Amino acid sequence: MLNPWANDAFSMASLTDAINILPNNYGRIESLNLMPIKGVRLRTIMIEEKNGVLNLITSKPPGSPGDQNKAGKRKLRSFVVPHLPLDDTLLPDEYEGIRAFGSENELAPYTAVMNDKLQTMKNKHAITLEHLRMGALKGIILDGDGSEMYNLYTEFGITAKTISFALGTTTTKVRSKCLAVSRHIEENLKGEASNGVHVLCSSGFFEALIDHALVKEAYQNYGEAADRLGGDPRKGFKFGGLTFEEYIGNAPDADGTTRKFIADNEAHAYPTGTMSTFQTYVSPADFTETANTLGLPFYAKQEPRKFNRGVDLHSQSNPLPLCKRPGVLVKLTVS
Repeated sequence: MLNPWANDAFSMASLTDAINILPNNYGRIESLNLMPIKGVRLRTIMIEEKNGVLNLITSKPPGSPGDQNKAGKRKLRSFVVPHLPLDDTLLPDEYEGIRAFGSENELAPYTAVMNDKLQTMKNKHAITLEHLRMGALKGIILDGDGSEMYNLYTEFGITAKTISFALGTTTTKVRSKCLAVSRHIEENLKGEASNGVHVLCSSGFFEALIDHALVKEAYQNYGEAADRLGGDPRKGFKFGGLTFEEYIGNAPDADGTTRKFIADNEAHAYPTGTMSTFQTYVSPADFTETANTLGLPFYAKQEPRKFNRGVDLHSQSNPLPLCKRPGVLVKLTVS
């Protein structure tokens, strides 16, 4: 009796390759390439912080001994990479009648059914990764149930920065508020490179910003230019040296409650063009054959059910997005 799932095309390696090749249909942060993937071999990662000490040198007469150079202090912090498993079942009635008589590639129909399953599973992993990455941008990474996974400000001993834009007041100098955001980020880069500041905004914050008396005209001119070029001004409105973008990411949790990735009337600013501030670490799957290998973004595996009554399908991801300089993160509020 033909058992297509015993074919090498459905091995762990092949299914893992397939789920990683399938298109990623979710994730604005993914499309921004803000937190690139880096595979690691273990489930715990160590982040070393070394603060370079910069101080002024006092002038002395020629021949005098110099000031003693001060080395930076090193700190080591450990983070456990979360494990995100997701299971599904492929029953015989989902592929009944698809065996093609005389087909040159008899596995093709089964592969299509499996890919549909893998795509659905990958979409759920991808939106979960987007949620974790947004948490890293906010400085507080939350699990899928809303519980706190990591508070990066506490981990790095930094006070979170919040700037009120007071958009409900018509006389607020919004441009000055923007400059305050840029100054704070520049002061906390601590030698890191950056080519600008991007702000992901809730719909409420974005509307309040573009409706402000001192911003409205600039947005209208920007919007007219974007219309002529066929663009969407919500995806990149530049004002006061910052690029504002409306972000409406949300997803339901296991209980069906929809969670907004950015709270109403808030926005979050971060530097762009950095070299090592943002990263997504991925650990290997907890399979025997993947132990001590470099982690991949997604894994998939299948095995036949009891009495061959279908196939159990398992997928997992093991990602930890991090901002290694949380001092560069700024929360903006409407009021």
